[in-house]
Amino acid sequence: MKLVTAIIKPFKLDDVREALSEMGVQGMTVTEVKGFGRQKGHTELYRGAEYVVDFLPKVKVEVAIDDSTLESCLEAITKAANTGKVGDGKIFVATLEEVVRIRTGETGSEAV
Repeated sequence: MKLVTAIIKPFKLDDVREALSEMGVQGMTVTEVKGFGRQKGHTELYRGAEYVVDFLPKVKVEVAIDDSTLESCLEAITKAANTGKVGDGKIFVATLEEVVRIRTGETGSEAV
């Protein structure tokens, strides 16, 4: 099992959710986060004063999937979240040691 974590632009969330739903992903966790990568924020002008916006709003999407669907999951997220501009985001993949559904006690792939 794998945990796929994608950091994406907020307005791309619906596209990513739809793409994952189409490939059969049944659940996900979404968190509003702030951060920056290579773009290192930007400068804005407010009431005549310049200020630096260091942390940009992003959305973190976490999905637990079976190993067999990893490549299609990565492809779906990449296509749905891509704008072709700086700050599109990143995808991280981590191995899950164990998954347990609390209600039923199911483990492994059945728990997802």
